[in-house]
Amino acid sequence: MTPVTKDANLTTSPRRNAFTIDVEDYFQVSAFEAHIERRDWSSLPCRIERNMDRILAILNRHGVQATFFTLGWIAERFPRIIRELVDGGHELASHGYEHIRVTQQNRADFGQDIRRTKTLLEDIGGVEVLGYRAASYSIDRSCLWAHDELREAGYRYSSSIYPIHHDLYGIPDAPRFAYFPRADDDTFVEIPITTTDILGYRLPCGGGGYFRLFPYALSRWAIERVNRQDRESAIFYFHPWEIDPEQPQQVGLKFKTRFRHYLNLHRTEARLNRLLTDFQWDRMDRLFLAVDKSTAGASESGAAPLTRPHAPPDLQESWSPQ
Repeated sequence: MTPVTKDANLTTSPRRNAFTIDVEDYFQVSAFEAHIERRDWSSLPCRIERNMDRILAILNRHGVQATFFTLGWIAERFPRIIRELVDGGHELASHGYEHIRVTQQNRADFGQDIRRTKTLLEDIGGVEVLGYRAASYSIDRSCLWAHDELREAGYRYSSSIYPIHHDLYGIPDAPRFAYFPRADDDTFVEIPITTTDILGYRLPCGGGGYFRLFPYALSRWAIERVNRQDRESAIFYFHPWEIDPEQPQQVGLKFKTRFRHYLNLHRTEARLNRLLTDFQWDRMDRLFLAVDKSTAGASESGAAPLTRPHAPPDLQESWSPQ
């Protein structure tokens, strides 16, 4: 595969953005929970290896190193892809063990899950896991204690809040950009998925279904706006199943669920290639934690330590002692 030569004069913005992948298979999405039970996952045809191989090849072609928020369930069964992404210089991060939303767990169960997954990923990948993303962006006002649990478990950041209105997730008035969840702590940062403000409306532009729903030009414009007007790095995400229009089709789905999951799957890969060409991309840890180049293989334009605001008081009120 011929590497893509990226002309800095032709890219939309010189600012580096975070390219992230939520590593889960098509049958593990939250929208299918009412149709596919976790106990049946092992009996279903997995497509994660073929899709991950394609993603790693695409990223290699563009010379991009990304962050992979990975389910422990996947890592345990497919250790090869974990080792290959680490060998490729990508960041290995946690997506929990089996995609259970934080809002469906109590604090003790959540703490056990994030520790179990961190240990598992580190044992397989041979690297320290610093980042976490909740299933379906499910840290909301009812479970802000999750940040405290993550910090105590040894994580350095979370990317688990989407600051938008949505029927399944979101804290619409949360900060749009990275912030420290606790007023008395600067060691753990929450990094929300990217939005842009248009006439008082927060437009989601961080990837996923919105990337497939909106015309590519809108996503490109929104990310450029975040880079140039807000002077911030964008956080983009997608799932391996989103480049797989041939995945098994589920029956009995409601129209909204079917529409959200299957819309424009055949266009995703081409759009990703355009996105990777149009912008500069890097790993989450390099952009937001200023990891040491010698240990993380960061590019010459490695991130500097960042000064970030703390959460507003109303996003700290749910903290409770252990």
